[in-house]
Amino acid sequence: MGQSMTGKRILVVEDEYFIAQDLRKALVEAETTVIGPVGNVNDALSLLRDEPVDVAILDVNLAGTQSFPVADALRERSVPYMFLTGYDEWALPEEHRQAPRTNKPFATSEVLRCLRQLDAEGTSTVTPA
Repeated sequence: MGQSMTGKRILVVEDEYFIAQDLRKALVEAETTVIGPVGNVNDALSLLRDEPVDVAILDVNLAGTQSFPVADALRERSVPYMFLTGYDEWALPEEHRQAPRTNKPFATSEVLRCLRQLDAEGTSTVTPA
């Protein structure tokens, strides 16, 4: 099923426990190394300082705080990222509208497909399916 994600380091920033665990399980099954999951901006930024990351999944709304500072930090490091959210594209800041976005509820196969495409292209400007 597409390129292998084996060994890739995936940062998961998601504050909903069951969603975070579903993502973690799917990523472990895809033989990736899961960084997190974490549910707030400060923890995510701390992980970014301490851990190498290949690709990231960000929920936009983390208990009322938006994850855009994490997206900004990822862009500064040229780390591709995607949003997993219920927000429409127009609700995102313009500088993040090109990032792929998968709507909640989501299929883990779609998230994995998007991560593979991001990793293959090495950029956060992948066209969403």
